Amino acid sequence: MASLIHGLDGPAQVLIVGASRGIGRALAQALLASDGVARVFVAARSAPVFDAPKAHPLALDIGDEPSLARAAAAVRARTEHLHLVINTAGLLHDGEALQPEKSVVRVTAEALAAGFRVNAFGPILLAKHLLPLLRHAAPCVFASLSARVGSIGDNRLGGWYAYRAAKAAQNQLLRTFAVELARLNPRATVLALHPGTVDTGLSRPFQANVAADKLFTPEYAAARLLEVIAARTPADTGTFRAWDGQTIPW
Repeated sequence: MASLIHGLDGPAQVLIVGASRGIGRALAQALLASDGVARVFVAARSAPVFDAPKAHPLALDIGDEPSLARAAAAVRARTEHLHLVINTAGLLHDGEALQPEKSVVRVTAEALAAGFRVNAFGPILLAKHLLPLLRHAAPCVFASLSARVGSIGDNRLGGWYAYRAAKAAQNQLLRTFAVELARLNPRATVLALHPGTVDTGLSRPFQANVAADKLFTPEYAAARLLEVIAARTPADTGTFRAWDGQTIPW
């Protein structure tokens, strides 16, 4: 990783949401090992444990706004600025109670509400509470994991109503946040990121038809995402990017 964030001088203050497992944990481990990082706030519903002096654990529930407010206050107590925020928390399934819909007859208000609360409302409410930490003169990146299935233009298979719609909503919310943040910090970049199909608990029930070379480890996905982030500039703010840097249609 040649540079953590384009144009940043000095070590970065970083927040990773969803750092207890999967892509989030892999991102946290990579960043904790980087000389370009001063501190990594590692957040999850139960504060995750890392054996690293630069790790600062936080309890944060992406689906609960008071929890987001408390976590943001805890970050502000330790630093005035954040240079990199990556939200990896997401919801696709939850036992028998919540599964991706194969038909419109399976769509329920409860599933839609649960999906939107985590996959759409959570990231933008996180941005809301972190805004004072992003309003500064240095480069910063606010990124959140989206999914290719959230692309309206790329939807050819149908199904997965709640997940697709919530990720599409997240994309619009991030795009709108990018416009506002650019006025407050012209050196800021806001990104929606697709990590590919990664071998995590979120995708595991749906991996049967995924080719072996298209199923990524969390460590591989984390490395590719950090490369994508490092290559972006404020001219790219508000874009939807895949793990290989390619732009995904809205």
